[in-house]
Amino acid sequence: MDSKTWMHYLKKIKPYNIQKGLRYLKHYGPKEFWIRLCERMEPEEVPYGPWFEKHQPSLEELERQKKKKWEYSPLISVVVPAYRTPEEFLRQMIESLINQTYGNWELCIANASPEDEKMNEVLQEYAKNDSRIKMKELKENLGIAENTNEAFAMAKGEFLGLLDHDDLLAPQALYRVVEVMNRHRGEEGGTRADVFYTDEDKVTTDLSEHFQPHFKPDFNLDLLRSNNYITHFFVVRTSLVKEVGGFRREFDGAQDYDFIFRCVEQAKLICHIPEVLYHWRTHKASTADNPASKMYAFEAGKRAIEGNLSRTGVKGIVSHTKDLGFYQVEYPVQGNPLVSVLIPNKDQKDTLKKCLDSVFEKSTYKNYEVIIIENNSVEQETFQYYKELERRSNVQVVTWKEGFNYSAINNFGAGYASGEYLLFLNNDVEVINPGWMEEMLGNCQREEVGITGAKLYYPDDTIQHAGTIIGIGGIAGHAFLNMPRSRTGYLHKASLQMDLSAVTAACMMMEKSVFDQLGGFEERLSVAFNDVDLCLRTVQAGYLVVYNPRVELYHYESKSRGTEDNEEKVRRFQGEIEFMRNRWIKILKEGDPCYNKNLTLSKWNYSLRA
Repeated sequence: MDSKTWMHYLKKIKPYNIQKGLRYLKHYGPKEFWIRLCERMEPEEVPYGPWFEKHQPSLEELERQKKKKWEYSPLISVVVPAYRTPEEFLRQMIESLINQTYGNWELCIANASPEDEKMNEVLQEYAKNDSRIKMKELKENLGIAENTNEAFAMAKGEFLGLLDHDDLLAPQALYRVVEVMNRHRGEEGGTRADVFYTDEDKVTTDLSEHFQPHFKPDFNLDLLRSNNYITHFFVVRTSLVKEVGGFRREFDGAQDYDFIFRCVEQAKLICHIPEVLYHWRTHKASTADNPASKMYAFEAGKRAIEGNLSRTGVKGIVSHTKDLGFYQVEYPVQGNPLVSVLIPNKDQKDTLKKCLDSVFEKSTYKNYEVIIIENNSVEQETFQYYKELERRSNVQVVTWKEGFNYSAINNFGAGYASGEYLLFLNNDVEVINPGWMEEMLGNCQREEVGITGAKLYYPDDTIQHAGTIIGIGGIAGHAFLNMPRSRTGYLHKASLQMDLSAVTAACMMMEKSVFDQLGGFEERLSVAFNDVDLCLRTVQAGYLVVYNPRVELYHYESKSRGTEDNEEKVRRFQGEIEFMRNRWIKILKEGDPCYNKNLTLSKWNYSLRA
């Protein structure tokens, strides 16, 4: 590494981060630590600080918000468990409520530091000057969960919002929540939504720098089972809190994770507000800046996920990943269902053989059949190889006699499938991990899942596919394209199981009954976007599309294929773009719910939209 790069990194290291870095070095080991350090400290393509300032509401806008008269304006109780809060932090937290442009709130503070006279004095001062501010002095510190429950008990509002004692709300935070409440009005005049959450960032102790923004997707079950991405700002209907029972002290360290799970399990409608409305203060004692300081919290997080699986009747094995606070859920295969592997092929005998050898030799799941869909091959060695393959009891070759149409070819092949599950596979992929088929099948067997996709690499160990984002490149594009395999991407998303709007059919599994229900691939999309269209129709039908990064394969597709190379192909490609725009205009206009409108559609790396 050159001296200029070293200086860039050294300038970003704050003195108290050295100890944190040593803990991470011990946890990851030198190689993994170095990869994550380089990834963490890469210069931002669009620096967040100036972006944040640019996107703040003007004074005129804030005044307009204050004057807004809502048809529905519920009381929101913001609950705060306070314990040994420094005076400056306490005042700034309270002032962030006082400065809200929505006025129908109350602040319920449970003070678990009875011996701290200064804290009590500050709280009494604010309570005296503003009747919306209420405080309760606890006799002792009961722990974060029970302290929060004491604050819950003070609340009179129809909704509760969770705020940590040293964090801050943006002045428009409650306004935005009420705005969304009114957008989802019910027949009885209230709101149909039960749960709300917002984007967030971190802020330095002295409030001089905002950094590490967390731009979230709309509600995403599998991402929530991978880490507590919802965190702050979390607002929930008070009656729902009473129903689920508040915080549980046995989950201290991940009490909010467990609580969020129990709330979303019962919620009828969950709303995400894609705006940074919560500022998580970092300092030496803060888990926002020092996640290694509370190792017990990660075990509590694992138990929170296990609790969610148990309550929802899903069998799953939860394990820690190398990245602290992030988890992997494996869904064991139930029974021994037959999987039909469908591979279209035209010549390329060596390519096909490499693919099939990896399937035959590496797959630990054995109850599968392979259907080769022959498509106008001309080379003799191809047909000779077919004869060799058909000596296997679980391989058949079927012949498609018409011109190339990827959708029609796969629909044709599916007609010969005997399996309960269809695994669409390109002929130019190579299996990496032996348990790949079980990983896909276990997910597909979940009642709510329609499709499972994989993580694919180019031969040079850069990412070819880590999920598909709608809108990137105009219609759809692969996330983290060309990023080194060793990297985990924005908030580790390249390496986390999550729900997406689409995945590539280069390696994609779905239950045959769902495939048939949807009518298979759209044959008017002969080459491009047919997998994206099928995924979107699957989501439209109420199923999840799950990206599983533990299903890893090489994809020998050329990185420099180029664009369509003749007039006819260009015309066909443009026609397929137009078809997608017409059919999916709503999601293209409103944005991919599994992405975030603040992120760019011109690149593949989750960088900020300029």
